[in-house]
Amino acid sequence: MVKHQPLQVYERQLCLSCITGIYGCRWKRYQRSHDDTTKWELLWSLILLVTFCLLLIWFYFWWEAHNDYNEFNWFLYNRSGEWSDGTAPILATTAAGFTYIAFLMVLALCHVALGQQLNLHWLHKIGVTAALLTTIVGVISVNQTWGQEWDVVPVSLQATGPFLHIGALAAVTALSWIVAGQVARAEKTIFQVVVVLLYISVLLGLYVVPLYISSPCIMDHSTLKPRPEVFGHQGAPTLAPENTLWSFQRALQMNVTGLETDVVISVDGVPFLMHDPTLRRTTDVEKVFPDRQMDEASRFNWTDLQQLNAGQWFLKNDPFWTVNTFSVKEKNLTSNQRVCSLEQLLKLASYHNISVVFRLQRPPQDHPCFHSWINDTLQAVQRSGVPPSLVMWTPDEQRAQVRRIAPGLVQTSLDKHDPHTLHKSGISRLMLRYSQVSPSDIRNFSKNNISLTLYTVNEPWLYSTLWCSGVSSVSSEAPHVLRKVLYPIWLMGPREYGLIWVSADLVSFAVVVGIFILQNYHMIRYRMSGMRSYNPEQIMLSATVRTSSRDMNVMKEKLIFSGKAVAGGGSHASVCSNSWPASSSQRVCVWCVCVCGVCTFSLHLFHVEGQPP
Repeated sequence: MVKHQPLQVYERQLCLSCITGIYGCRWKRYQRSHDDTTKWELLWSLILLVTFCLLLIWFYFWWEAHNDYNEFNWFLYNRSGEWSDGTAPILATTAAGFTYIAFLMVLALCHVALGQQLNLHWLHKIGVTAALLTTIVGVISVNQTWGQEWDVVPVSLQATGPFLHIGALAAVTALSWIVAGQVARAEKTIFQVVVVLLYISVLLGLYVVPLYISSPCIMDHSTLKPRPEVFGHQGAPTLAPENTLWSFQRALQMNVTGLETDVVISVDGVPFLMHDPTLRRTTDVEKVFPDRQMDEASRFNWTDLQQLNAGQWFLKNDPFWTVNTFSVKEKNLTSNQRVCSLEQLLKLASYHNISVVFRLQRPPQDHPCFHSWINDTLQAVQRSGVPPSLVMWTPDEQRAQVRRIAPGLVQTSLDKHDPHTLHKSGISRLMLRYSQVSPSDIRNFSKNNISLTLYTVNEPWLYSTLWCSGVSSVSSEAPHVLRKVLYPIWLMGPREYGLIWVSADLVSFAVVVGIFILQNYHMIRYRMSGMRSYNPEQIMLSATVRTSSRDMNVMKEKLIFSGKAVAGGGSHASVCSNSWPASSSQRVCVWCVCVCGVCTFSLHLFHVEGQPP
């Protein structure tokens, strides 16, 4: 009777199996390797890193661009002629792609930490390539169709900069465990020096980044100015059809202090409210006047305009996903809205004693009111009976004549000029896009008694940032959202921020130093012992031919997962598993002993299977 002894006891490493299996489809022990990663796989790791960074920026851009989603959808409508929420598929694909690439990055870092060879599976390589190309195409497309939106990035960094810095510092500090392990295990001095210098450069850069972070919300609490006033841009277009009386009434319910709109002149000289060049999106002109649906809005007379319904499209398209919150009464009011004239809006503003600012669009040259558009608008203002001090006049054309006819109007400019030029032109207010001014510009205008209104502000973070900057008023499509912002989302004194900054740097530095000392301490003990444990997963498997047959694979699995062996084989294998001498001569000796033990064990396996040795 042959006595069997265990050759080697293997512990199941489920975590390692999942990591190598999901990343490179290497589920079996003999498929893993501690050898250096090939240059080809290093290139794919670099591509994965670049894709992750690009997707991170892309995801951050769309997250902060939420303030202007309606603007983006309007651009898409002008190109396609069909209204749809184009941000939904972009957000879904971006979130899915970022989650997938981030998951692969975590697996890659786990491979590095465990000393495993990086071998990205070909399916993942296709996925990474698709994510990279899709993101590049998206960036190019946005740059061509919506290039002005990139300005949201520096504005958003004013609000998120301090928090992004803390997050980046925490991530780089956590990476010190992997970096220290690589440095401690490396045998080439030049590799150790390069890695350490690169890591220290990144770390020191993060330590001093706050010197270049400028946020208006890092300020003394006592210097915070009053809450900015809110103008309802086209009323409350997320709660009712834009530029209708019901929309402006909904805005008044949200306690706005002013109303903003766009004005077009009809062929019979009636100023009315319309944002788009045509009537297709916000009316049923396709049904009432199918032959004129592509005509410009200014080509219609007021009688024809009054035949159009300006509310049913809102219930049908539900552009802001808010219709399901409407009551039956609100749906009825919405479905019965008509095109609103400027005179109707001014009467409503006069009744509630709130300001109105409108952008007046000049009609085409062949329009009957091409030369009289200013006078037609002034007559509508005078007929409404609104106090001139509540009307903010924006057209630059014939501004001197307007001041003579209606001296009480508040002269407002839509173009950015220096305070001296504005005062010289008699302009006391500015209305600009929020990305056109910096905190220093806001302080300069305020210092020179120029009231500033910024549009379009829909998100609380942007409203809070502009509040800290000292803006006097903003124009919003979501006044019901800003109504809830009673104080800036975050406000921090310079001393508080300095304390947090220095504390975070000191903690990070202490953690990094401690990790490097700990990793090198373990490595020194490991080398001083003169013994090096041999990985049982690599018993003679690296010496096999790379193009192995099916029989060889079967033999490998039997060799690895078998729990018993002959006495001779077990004794030799125990030599391999217990120690691995440091000197080359001793390595040769032990290697020969391991070869003998494995060969003996292989012959025994063939004998057990009933095959001739």
